[in-house]
Amino acid sequence: MAILKVNQVTKKFGNFTALDGINMEVQQGEVYGFIGPNGAGKTTTIRVLLGILQATSGTAQIFGRDVWNDAVDIHKQIAYVPGEVNLWSNLTGGEVIDLFVKLRGTNAKNRREELIQRFDLDPTKKCGTYSKGNRQKVALIAAFASNADLYILDEPTSGLDPLMEQVFQECVGEVKKAGKSVLLSSHILSEVEKLCDKVSIIRQGQIIESGTLQELRHLTRTRVKVETTEPIANLDQVEGIHDLKALDRGVVFHVDTDKIGAAIKHVSDFGILALESTPPTLEDLFMHHYQDERGER
Repeated sequence: MAILKVNQVTKKFGNFTALDGINMEVQQGEVYGFIGPNGAGKTTTIRVLLGILQATSGTAQIFGRDVWNDAVDIHKQIAYVPGEVNLWSNLTGGEVIDLFVKLRGTNAKNRREELIQRFDLDPTKKCGTYSKGNRQKVALIAAFASNADLYILDEPTSGLDPLMEQVFQECVGEVKKAGKSVLLSSHILSEVEKLCDKVSIIRQGQIIESGTLQELRHLTRTRVKVETTEPIANLDQVEGIHDLKALDRGVVFHVDTDKIGAAIKHVSDFGILALESTPPTLEDLFMHHYQDERGER
């Protein structure tokens, strides 16, 4: 069942088109990655979904309700964490967490205490004394302590150290296991790769690729390093081979993922001593779309 649906949403600011007919669909129990560089349109999309901005055209629904007209009701079932958290400087972290939890109308004291320990937060300190990372922890604890059905996370680990990023990833796994949905906007590709079931790549206000990681990896190339007993002949004539370089006892090359079989079959005729294959990552996929503007690929 689709929890979130975006259909041909466009958002213009004067003559500038921030979003250009984007489509997205997040299912129940799914972690959906939303990636792109700064300025690509990720945060604008999230602000439309939160009812902060009204789309110029198109429709967006959460729980089957319009994100602009029914924003108040929708917010009762969602938790939102921005990439830049601003808190009341005179309140303690614990007071802010309690406020957010009470606003949601939930009583999750045990969950709150557990998360405070896991995120290693001192809740007695005033928010004005907190570092960026600690402010981020307050927002994450408040979000995961709530019983939301959809978590909208916009660069949520900004400012966290690697240990706390691990705790965050565990929390996402827990809410997914509970059947909740997550929209994760991030530029940390390893994070998206670990957590997400599906991914959309946004560039200059347009979603240029969407799908599961497996579906999208056909666009990337696998790195192969092979050592053979005999010199490999005519490998450059095999379809799908790129960046071929000779080594002392073999070669290293990149191959289109759907052509790996033909490449391995060819090199096997020359007596393979060692073969190392490095599968493509989400970062490879990302760079495929974000090479420099001269069109180099």
